Amino acid sequence: MGWWSDVLADAIQKSNEIEIVSCFTRSNDKKAAFADKYGCKQAASYEEILADPSIEGVINTTPNHVHVETTREAAEAGKHIFLDKPIANSIADGKEIARIQKDSGVVIAIGYQRRRENQFQWVKKEINEGRFGKLVQAEANISRDREGQFDLSSWRYTAEGMPGGVMLQIGIHYVDVLEFLMGPVKAVSARTAQLVLPGDNPDVANLLMEHENGAQSILSASYASASEYYLMNIYGKESTAYFDLFEGLRCLRRGEKKPEKVSFEKNDTIREELEEFASCIRNGGEPEVGPMRATESLAVIMAGIKSAAEGRRVEIAEIMDAK
Repeated sequence: MGWWSDVLADAIQKSNEIEIVSCFTRSNDKKAAFADKYGCKQAASYEEILADPSIEGVINTTPNHVHVETTREAAEAGKHIFLDKPIANSIADGKEIARIQKDSGVVIAIGYQRRRENQFQWVKKEINEGRFGKLVQAEANISRDREGQFDLSSWRYTAEGMPGGVMLQIGIHYVDVLEFLMGPVKAVSARTAQLVLPGDNPDVANLLMEHENGAQSILSASYASASEYYLMNIYGKESTAYFDLFEGLRCLRRGEKKPEKVSFEKNDTIREELEEFASCIRNGGEPEVGPMRATESLAVIMAGIKSAAEGRRVEIAEIMDAK
């Protein structure tokens, strides 16, 4: 368990669909603090959790590189698994998790909560109902200030633990949203830089993505900006949607002079994705983001990493087909 475990647990506490039964992490102090905060048992080992018949599913917030091992152990014990993104640090591991899901029949859901945000749900509905016409272009930015907040002892801030740095850690959220809205990505051209932060990972990344439908999108991700910022603009032949952190959502229709403000309610996306996980366990059905969708999203980032390193356009098929 790390800091994100508390974010997920806070969302669970707001829900009537999930109860935290037990927790385990190697740090006894962390484990005791979590158990006290959320009123659950402290397990002596991961194996103890997996052997507990009262537990239906595991919320797994281990580092990316051990997702396969910890997922396999849970699936073999008949436990369903919720993994935070990214699914893994390699396509091979992502495909292995997909195989584990298929062979075991357990539910495996991957945490991509940003696609659930109501502004993107509104845009998706408009696209599906034909009001955007042909999709042609998109631009997105996801930025945070991490200066002075970097812990180089954490796996999250090393090239081994988080390949591609900011691109994999936060950029992948908006890769998922762009594919959700614009369709699958076919190829990527990318550039990265390390400008402000220490360590061995880029803190600025830019991806030019070619979608299968012919549209193009540009994604910028940064850990070196002055503040937190989010932007997503979707351009269609008949409508354009503009969203940013400070101005909210606006829509400009073909022939109109200025965009119209679109009201939406801010929703608890983390609670929603966890309740979907619970519903799939109890009622059947597939989570919106399962292992293969998460692996395809990871492939876009891996293509970006390869493109930046080799200075060339990289197709997603090359990444997905690599041995």
